[in-house]
Amino acid sequence: MLRPALIALALCPAAAHAQIEARFIESAPKDTFSFVNTGCALGAVVVELDMQESAGGLIFDTEGGGAGVEVFQPFEAVSGKIAEVSVSDGAGQLSLTVPDWPAGGELSFTIDVDDVLRHGALGQTQVTGGEIAGAALRISAGGASGLGSFDNTNRAVVRGLCSS
Repeated sequence: MLRPALIALALCPAAAHAQIEARFIESAPKDTFSFVNTGCALGAVVVELDMQESAGGLIFDTEGGGAGVEVFQPFEAVSGKIAEVSVSDGAGQLSLTVPDWPAGGELSFTIDVDDVLRHGALGQTQVTGGEIAGAALRISAGGASGLGSFDNTNRAVVRGLCSS
């Protein structure tokens, strides 16, 4: 009796269980955020990062002489089609607009992230030891949205964006 059920599962599109897998990589002076769409094609998407609730009280350090510490790095797209970026120096929020995000597609960018609470083992200029834990990730696509948060391994997952 399991055979019909297995056939039905095999015929269901994997996209029904879409998820975005996010990763933060500390690498002074440029830190990297990477997002992989492991589900269905999403079309136009808004990606929002909110680090206000992060364990380290993290901020984006995009300009010299601002709220960050020592070095700064402006936003730089690395992969994917990023149409618009909204981020201010010293802010804990960043928003990206993506015109099309295909299944299997990756978005990534570099920027400087600093710890303003001085909890890090390596000071404020490097994010260490799960300081990004608690930072929120919201993905909005085609009227649907999903929310995830970064954990102590610098990863976050957002599920449930595909309607079929």
